[in-house]
Amino acid sequence: MRARRNNVFKKQTSFSRGERIASSVQKHVAEILRDKYAEDPVLSRVSVVGADASGAPQFIKIFYYVSGTGEFQKRLSFVTPMIRKELAKRIDQKYVPDIRFAYDDTLEKSERIDKLLAAISGEDDG
Repeated sequence: MRARRNNVFKKQTSFSRGERIASSVQKHVAEILRDKYAEDPVLSRVSVVGADASGAPQFIKIFYYVSGTGEFQKRLSFVTPMIRKELAKRIDQKYVPDIRFAYDDTLEKSERIDKLLAAISGEDDG
């Protein structure tokens, strides 16, 4: 009975294979962008903020944040195959996941909420 409880506990606290792969890919993509594209005036401003492999581990969504996204998405789409090729060199897997980049607007939303809360509290004081 004791061994069974340990296995149940282990399953609840361990990360899924997809989560481990997504975390590893996130780390490596951030390093690739930092190492290979530090001199790029567009890509040097990006922050990789998360990764998700909710569907299947062969498809990883990388979340990023950058201020002023104008030409950024176009440039990122252009270099994604090169990033994936560099990723293949860095990860220890049979297959390299297909990566997609998605803009993360959480920071902008939180700033908007902060402004709304400040406006509300300012109205209550006056």
